[in-house]
Amino acid sequence: MILNNTKIILASASPRRKELLEGLGIDFEVIPSNVDESFSSELNPKLVPEYLAELKANSLKALYPDSTIISADTIVLTGNEILNKPANKNEAIEMLQKLSGKMHLVITGVCILVNETKYLFSDTTEVYFKVLDKNEIEYYVEKFKPYDKAGAYGVQEWIGYIAVEKIIGSFYNVMGLPVNKVYEILNSIK
Repeated sequence: MILNNTKIILASASPRRKELLEGLGIDFEVIPSNVDESFSSELNPKLVPEYLAELKANSLKALYPDSTIISADTIVLTGNEILNKPANKNEAIEMLQKLSGKMHLVITGVCILVNETKYLFSDTTEVYFKVLDKNEIEYYVEKFKPYDKAGAYGVQEWIGYIAVEKIIGSFYNVMGLPVNKVYEILNSIK
């Protein structure tokens, strides 16, 4: 898939996003965005992923104006609390304890910049966790070190196998990129 003969850039260091985009058979280059990902506490938590995705895409569009930029940001939301990437082992354990036995939302915001057109959207998936015991949580954190994952877990890893009881929405969204929606947009661009 070639978009108007432009280079496609994935503005993300996430190996999972890279893998998912590769699965679409798209030629692209990975150039992570190095923007400050802070946001106002006044911002509705459900809008944070789109805000950050747009911030990342805009930072690279200035450097690569003739390229198509794809950026994304994923959060885990439990109640009104955003669970970002854990800073350390204790924070990862705390996050998984908060998710244990409950439903949470995984929201991925995506921004695609093509020429002067911006496609900005988000996808939301409900994820239901079984009750996890302390040993399961500690084993997962110790073995998989999920410090680069929102909510301190990767659905495609061991914890996903044993904890996820039900998912309503896109599985790939939980991994970090709603590839079906990204494909629809890219395929619609002429």
